[in-house]
Parts: sequence; structure tokens; C-alpha cells
Amino acid sequence: TGAAVSKDYIQEFNQISVALMNDLDHDQWIDIYTRLVARSLEMDDHPELGLKQTLLDQFRECNLAFGKYVERKYRDWLEQSNNRPALSHEVVDRYVIPELQTGKSVLFFVIDCLRLDQWLVMEGLLRDYFEISKEFYFSLLPTATPYSRNAIFSGSYPNEVELRHPELWEKSEDDESSRNRYERQFLEKLLERRKIVLKPEPKYVKILDAEFGRGIESNINSYAQSKLTSVVVNFVDMLAHGRSDSSLLKEIAPDESAYRSLTKSWFVHSSLFGMLRTLARNKNVTVLLTTDHGSIRCLRGSKVLGDREASTNLRYKYGRNLKCEDKAAIFVKNPAEFKLPKRGVAGNYIIAKEDFFFVYPTDYHKYLNQYRDSFQHGGVSLEEMILPVVKLEPKG
Repeated sequence: TGAAVSKDYIQEFNQISVALMNDLDHDQWIDIYTRLVARSLEMDDHPELGLKQTLLDQFRECNLAFGKYVERKYRDWLEQSNNRPALSHEVVDRYVIPELQTGKSVLFFVIDCLRLDQWLVMEGLLRDYFEISKEFYFSLLPTATPYSRNAIFSGSYPNEVELRHPELWEKSEDDESSRNRYERQFLEKLLERRKIVLKPEPKYVKILDAEFGRGIESNINSYAQSKLTSVVVNFVDMLAHGRSDSSLLKEIAPDESAYRSLTKSWFVHSSLFGMLRTLARNKNVTVLLTTDHGSIRCLRGSKVLGDREASTNLRYKYGRNLKCEDKAAIFVKNPAEFKLPKRGVAGNYIIAKEDFFFVYPTDYHKYLNQYRDSFQHGGVSLEEMILPVVKLEPKG
């Protein structure tokens, strides 16, 4: 009942508030985030309780503390391999390679820009078809495709990728598609370094539009004959970016709850759901599904000063002499400390915290209004960084 949900949540609200006073580790942060997300889904079913704002305020309070936590710990994580969460560059080693050793065919789906709450809505539709188990990892920073997804497929930190492929970072723009030209090669090289030989050789597919997706869906059984097929699905990222440019999508998805429901509408009719249902009938298949980063609904603009060449992303910037208000960002003076590409000249990164987004002083109010209340990624938040890795085993 509503009353019971309400009472439970008030109790949990207090537990989380108390927990924030302590020095939490990454597992405790995962626990807090998964509890908040579970509550969000519950509130979708009980809007009459009027607790949405309370929950949003708590998310904001948690993200404030989480930003400070990541700022304190992140550099240590890059230098050590214990007492820290699994990170983007370890996803293949930790989750994919062990499955390859079971003799089953592995289909590895990476859904660009999927948040945990969106996944849970999808998961609800898959329970009839699969046994589902879930673990979590943390995205590398910035939480954006050129960094986090390249790290997944290459098994390397972004600055190591730069050493092997300097041409990836030559232009200052972080254009997502040109920065991800090499995923197939990255993965092949990673398997080679791990001495893993697959016959027939691994397949890689990137689904950018519905029509192409349908073609893959109708052939998914032939892909399942390979030992490893990686499928990158771009729709959710397009949805996030599309919403910031479309008043229509903003009206359909005015808040997180509606954004989840929009994701569900897409998924139900998508080629992805079609592929998964087909694969669910094949006992020789294991499906692994993850994402490269999430997104956060940005509500506060922060003025940023810097050179004209700086990148256009709203949650992180790379350039010379970048400045913004202290509370809004992590300042990366020395990219190497964050294992980030130097990209030629002496430059620095700023990475947004909480729900801030960066706006240049030129036409400040125009851009502030245009991007306020849009889903963005690249920064430090629970929603962008804490990511599910899901194993789906067909019930057959």
C-alpha cells in the first residue's frame, strides 16, 4: 500500500542521511545508489504519495557527497588494483573473458548512455526469458564515449590509447563517432594480448539506426554461431541528446520518471528486444549487457572561461586555461594524473560534478535556457558513473 511505501521510504531516507556522515567505500556507494533507484521506480507507481521532490533532494545530497568522494579517491584508484571498484578498462577482463572460457557463445551488448534506472525498466521485460544476475562497475572519467567506451574495448586507460592511436585525439572536438572508429580493432588487440584465439573470429556490430537494427535482428542466430559478438547500441544516447534539442521530446519526457517510461516504449518495440527474445531460445548462448556511462539531468549552469578551442561538451571540457567556479567541477591540471590524453599542447580538463553544466559567457542566457534540464554526461555523478553489468542466461 501507499502508506507502507511511504513509511519504508522515510525510514530509508533517514538511514541514507546518516550513512552520508561516514566515510563510505565504493560498495556502500553502489548500495546507496541502487536503493535510491529502486525507490525512484517505486515512486513511479505511487505518484499520489508526493514524495518525488524529497527523493530528488536526497539524490542531490548524495551526489554532492559522491562528487567529493570521487575527487578524493579517483587518482588512487588509477594507481592501485585493490580496494577500489572495477573500472571501464577491466570490463572485458572481468566479465567477458571468463564467459568465453565456458565454451558458450557470448553476445556482448554495450548500450551507449544507459542508466541503471533505465536498465531496470528493461530488465522487468526480460525476466520471463532469462535468468538475470547483475554486478556493478564505475566508469572512468570523463564519463563520455571517447574515454569510457574506448576503455572498455581496448582494456586500457585513455592515455594508453592515445599512445597507440595519437590520431584519435588530433582534432580538439570530441566527436563521438570519429573517436570510436577503432572499437573492433581495440577488442581484437586486447584478446590477442590475453592470448585468446577465437575461431571463427569475433564479430563487432554497431547499431546506429532502426533499419540496420532490424537487419541484425533477423540474422542474430547466425551471429550466435561466433564465439564472441559485440553489439553497440546507440539509441539511448541519441535519445538523451535528442531530448536537449527537441521541445517535443522534452514534453514527452519532462522528468526522470517519464524518461524511464520513454526508454521502455523504445525497448518494447526495438530490434534489441527482438534479438534478446530470439537469443533466449538458444541454450548455447550467454548474453552480457552493459553500458559505457549513464547520464544526469542537468539543472544548474556554471560559467566557464577558456580558450576558443575548448571542446563543446557540457559536462566536461578540455582546453587551455579553463576556469569555472570551484564547487562545480574537478580541475584536472595534469591530465596524466587522471590517465587522460595530453592531446598535444599543455591543456587541462574540467569535469562537472553534481548536476552542473558548463556555459560560456558569450550568449550565456541563451545557452543556459537551452540546456537547463537536459540529460547530459561526461561528469561525476552516481547516475553517470555507477553502471550495471548484467548476465542473461536463456531459460530456453
